Amino acid sequence: MAKIVLIGAGSIQFGAQLLGDIFQSAVLNEAEIVLNDINPQAAEKTAQLAQNHIDTHGLKHRIKVEVDLSKALKGAQFVVNMIEVGDRFKLWNLDWKIPQQYGIKQIYGENGGPGGLFHSLRIIPAIIDICQKVSDVAPEATIFNFSNPMSRICTTVHRKFPELKFVGLCHEIASLERHLPSILNQPRANIFYRAGGLNHFSVLSSVKYVDSGKDAYPDILINAPSYFAKIPGYSEILAMSKATGIDIETEGWMQIDVAKIKVIREWSDRRIFALILEHFGVLPITEDSHFGEYISWASEVADHRGILDFYTYYRNFLGRRDAVIGNEITERMVPIIEGILTNNYYEEAAVNIPNKGYIKNLPEWIAVEVPARIDSDGIHGIPIELPVGIRALITNQIGIHDLVADAVLEKSKELVIQALLADPVVTTAKCIPEMVEYVIAEQSPWLDYLQ
Repeated sequence: MAKIVLIGAGSIQFGAQLLGDIFQSAVLNEAEIVLNDINPQAAEKTAQLAQNHIDTHGLKHRIKVEVDLSKALKGAQFVVNMIEVGDRFKLWNLDWKIPQQYGIKQIYGENGGPGGLFHSLRIIPAIIDICQKVSDVAPEATIFNFSNPMSRICTTVHRKFPELKFVGLCHEIASLERHLPSILNQPRANIFYRAGGLNHFSVLSSVKYVDSGKDAYPDILINAPSYFAKIPGYSEILAMSKATGIDIETEGWMQIDVAKIKVIREWSDRRIFALILEHFGVLPITEDSHFGEYISWASEVADHRGILDFYTYYRNFLGRRDAVIGNEITERMVPIIEGILTNNYYEEAAVNIPNKGYIKNLPEWIAVEVPARIDSDGIHGIPIELPVGIRALITNQIGIHDLVADAVLEKSKELVIQALLADPVVTTAKCIPEMVEYVIAEQSPWLDYLQ
């Protein structure tokens, strides 16, 4: 019987989503699931939701709350990290808007650029503390990380704890599952693809037709522009929701009949996406709000209204929608656990692990997003080929990831300043020390450790 510990389980939306995934698995039908959170009342609320589902469906899972993480981890085979620190959206706003006030044209503030740096400085120390407890109590456990900024977290954790089985998972890869069948006019079963890069900065690396073995990328390059130009963006969907009286902040985007929405702006929220497709000849996985966080010229190209509309929707949606335990697997953690427990040797589309040669010309220590094979020995990355132009964009992040990891582990304010000055998104210099001091003060106590 597997034991799974969910850390940050008081986040009821994501906690409910992962619990729903676990409940769908026949392999995990008698799993012991331990919920841990710094807010025990929130964890109890998630536990009650889970227990009601177990009782209603006659399941055999066991649910309990344990506020002492060391006790929760005893005997754990799998550990899930999904924490945030502080008021998520209040701090996100600071990450995003303070650098803009200092003249830095970042288009988002979560994973890359200055916003991603401050987010990293705030959340990584808490994750390091968690990993220390796992190392002490359950060193053989596999740790799944869902927190962002994914690649910076994974890079730093592996630098501090190289022996831990720490893997980052992100659902963005699912965009290919949605789009490729329509772009290629083929059933999903006839499409084999691989993708990779850095998390939220990944591209489709190869794609072929299963029946013929023929390379499908030429068809992607021909068909994708017209396909994406017809898909409405966030602002168009928001406008349509108001016209139809559907509250998407409660019910979600998928309740809108997107076929009826007139596309107001060419490519809408995929302007960076379109430029990468045209000039680099590859299909990005993520849309502009994420991909553009790593690029100096993103602000010139991006659809800022679309990004703002999505951010507002996302914030309100998480705050207003009732948590529901679903009846289908939505994240990739459960198939990986099943693969480890059953030794089924299947291929997972995207994991975040140390490079180890999976993407050439990148150092082994940086956490990359690549496909992997799963068996009883764990998770094994699969090498992929990326064009030189995309590798050039990713290479810009090597020094930043290096400096961020050392800044956290060495508690160094000077390394934070260096990381900002090395970032291609930062195009100003004199104000950086002042900005760092201001953010540290505004985000106390989370950044007080920096000396």
